[in-house]
Amino acid sequence: MERILHPLNPVFHENSRVLVLGTMPSPKSREYGFYYSHPQNRFWRIIAELYKLPLPKTNDEKRAVLFSCRIALWDVLKSCMIEGADDGSIREPVPNDIASLLARTGIHTVFTTGTKAAALYRRFCLKQTGIPAVPLPSTSPANCRFYSYERLLNSYRILRKATQSAVPLS
Repeated sequence: MERILHPLNPVFHENSRVLVLGTMPSPKSREYGFYYSHPQNRFWRIIAELYKLPLPKTNDEKRAVLFSCRIALWDVLKSCMIEGADDGSIREPVPNDIASLLARTGIHTVFTTGTKAAALYRRFCLKQTGIPAVPLPSTSPANCRFYSYERLLNSYRILRKATQSAVPLS
């Protein structure tokens, strides 16, 4: 177990309409300095396909894709004890101030990736934000045996719908 202090800033833009929250950046994401950076994580492939964009490779390209798609990224946790990238091992979680981010943006819908992020959001953030999160399956390579790429893509279609809406999805 290792204590991790979240090293990445939230990625958002004045036009962001949805916030996608994971739990904590994986060791690979921390190494590369950007969210969902494990080479086998399917997040960027899903976003590129949903929005019919080229697959972003660099951190700058990923940031540009998020801005063009009106997606903000962050994580539920500011710090925790964790073993590698295993969300199931999380202990001593300390949440990020999600409510503060929402208060200074036009974000109207919150999504969480994976069951642990959803549970942590409900436990630590929902009361402050007042916005229930829409849970999405994890794009992690560890989730491949439960979610085929096609099933994952279909689950994420609601994300595109929300970014094109002026009001929260219910």
